Amino acid sequence: MSDHDTVAAAGAADVRARLVAEVEAALEGGPAVAVATVIDAGEQGGLQLGAKLLVRAAGSTLGDLGAAAIDEAAAAAGLEALSARPRIEAQTVYVRADGDLVVRRSRARPGDARLMLEVFEAPGRLLIVGGGHIGLALATIGATLGFQVTVVDDREEFANRERFPMASEVIAGEVDEELDALAIDGRTYAVMVSRGHQVDELALRHTIGRGAAYVGMIGSRRRTGTVIQHLLDEGLPREDLEAVRTPIGLDIGAETPEEIALAILAEMVMLQRGGSGAPMREVKGRAPAGQAT
Repeated sequence: MSDHDTVAAAGAADVRARLVAEVEAALEGGPAVAVATVIDAGEQGGLQLGAKLLVRAAGSTLGDLGAAAIDEAAAAAGLEALSARPRIEAQTVYVRADGDLVVRRSRARPGDARLMLEVFEAPGRLLIVGGGHIGLALATIGATLGFQVTVVDDREEFANRERFPMASEVIAGEVDEELDALAIDGRTYAVMVSRGHQVDELALRHTIGRGAAYVGMIGSRRRTGTVIQHLLDEGLPREDLEAVRTPIGLDIGAETPEEIALAILAEMVMLQRGGSGAPMREVKGRAPAGQAT
C-alpha cells in the first residue's frame, strides 16, 4: 500500500469512527442524525458500496458517498427525514443517473443505485403527570413499548422507585416547578392523568407550547373542555390548546386502568407511525411489521 493509500485509509477510518460516535450520541439523547448508506451502487459512477453520509439537523454533514451530486441530494433527503412527522425511521431511496432521488420503488429504473436512509435518535420519552392506577399502567406498558418513562406527582407515596421500577425518572414535587425544570422536545409524549382536573390544568399550562410531539389530558369532554376554556381565557395560544389530545386515547371501549393506558398508547403510536386507527382489515396496501407477506 502506498503512502497516499495509507493516509486515505486512515482518514476514512477516522471519519467512520466519528460517524459511529455521533450515532451513539444521538441514541443516548443527543441531537438526532440521519445516515445515508449505499446498499447498491447500481450503474452510477463513483458511488461506493457501504459508503455513509451523516446529516445533522443544522444541515452540516460528515462522510461522503463517492459522488458530490449524490451527497447533496442525500443531505437534502436526510434533512427532510429529520423534520418529518410522523417519523420514518428507515427507508430505501433510489438514485437515478441524473442524481435525482426517488422514494417510490415504482419510480425506480433498472440500474438505479439504492441508499438506505435511517434516522437515529433516542427513544421517545413518555412523561406521565400522575402516579395513580392509570399512570402506573401507562408506565408499565410504555416501558414495554420502548419509551423512556418519566413520572411526576406531588405525592411521594405515588412517586417513588418502589412503585415505578420501570421508569427512568420518578419525580416527587410541585408539578409546575418540576415540569418547568424538565426539557420537553419533539420526542416527548406528555400525558396528564393526575388525581384531579386542577392538577391536570396546572400541568397542561406548563407543558403546552414547548414542542412536545404529543400532549394529552384525561377526562370527559365536558371537564376537559372547561380546562381548555380556562386556559384560553388566560390568553394561552389557541393553536397550542387545540393540539391537545382530549378526551385522550382511541375509542376501544376501555374501562380498566390497563385498557385506558392501552388506548392512550395506541393513539401515541398511531400518530408516531402515521397510522389511521382503522381496523387492519379495512386498510388497503399496508400491513404492520410481522404481518407482511
